[in-house]
This record gives sequence, C-alpha cells and structure tokens, in this order.
Amino acid sequence: MTERKPPGVPFESWVDKQIRDAQGRGEFDRLPGAGEPLPAELESSYDELWWVKRKMAREGLAVLPPALALRKEAEDALAAAYAAPSERVARKIITDVNVKIRDMMFKPPPGPPLGKKPYDVEEVVREWYRRRAAAARDLPGAHG
Repeated sequence: MTERKPPGVPFESWVDKQIRDAQGRGEFDRLPGAGEPLPAELESSYDELWWVKRKMAREGLAVLPPALALRKEAEDALAAAYAAPSERVARKIITDVNVKIRDMMFKPPPGPPLGKKPYDVEEVVREWYRRRAAAARDLPGAHG
C-alpha cells in the first residue's frame, strides 16, 4: 500500500478500493488460515489474559491449583515407584511424595481438596515386587 488517500475521497471508499485492488492482484490468496474457521478465542468474550494463556499453551505449560498439581504429582510418583529400578528407589519416591501429601493434608491451600491420602509404602513395595516378577515372566526366553 504505497499510495496515499487522495483529498476529497471518503476514507471508506478509498480503503474499499485498496482491498479490491489487492484481491484482484491475489494478495489475499494462500494466507495462513485461509478457508479455515476463525479461532475460538475470537468468537468468545474478551479475556485480558488471552496472551498469557496462548503463550502457556504454546510452551506446553499448565497452572493447576496446588491440590490438583499434587494429586497429579502423587499419581506420577506412584507410577514411577512401580517402574523404579530398585526397592530403595521405589521407597524413596513414595516417601518423598508422602511428605508433600501429609503437609497438604494438615495445611490445606485454597482451592479444591486434595482427595489423596499418603500411600502405604509397604503396599507399594509389595506391588512393585509383584509387577517386577510379572514383567520377568513376560520376557522372551524367561519361560522355563
């Protein structure tokens, strides 16, 4: 757009002509998103934190209330304990997450309740052994 609006020409008419000329030259063809529906955020009400949410989504980040974040951490810790290379590592993983669970149980943060109680370390270790034995039985050549 190199030319200036001529004096005496209504601005709207001049802009419309610029758009028509650009369309005629094909300048709007093959633009990213052409022919696709508008993003949902354009159809919803204004959110002043839209750019923060978009950045977090792009970076793969999420912010959960503390109780929900710990619930996820506890579930991940249990899975990690079952996959641990040794009993010592499994015990450490569960002991460490239990400290956090107990702390939140006795000093609850704002937000939804945790809905978790500390894991029974001995029960987790028994399950760790059971899973390890089952995995060993499933290895090729492990059948006697």
